[in-house]
Amino acid sequence: MNEEKDVPITLGEKYMLTIREASIYFNIGVKKIRRLAEDNLGVFSIYSGNRYLIIRPKFEEHLCRISTI
Repeated sequence: MNEEKDVPITLGEKYMLTIREASIYFNIGVKKIRRLAEDNLGVFSIYSGNRYLIIRPKFEEHLCRISTI
């Protein structure tokens, strides 16, 4: 049997984060992350079903490029 599926994945290992996970990981408010995701759809966020997902590596690159949030 494969026991690996019971092991939780840390936020730093995930490729995509929900709005709430991204807020915790990057220490940015939920409303601000949601606005950024809505404004940058296709750049570092996608809309899947009824939720936005943040592509963590691309969002990290975006944060390095900008000077203010």
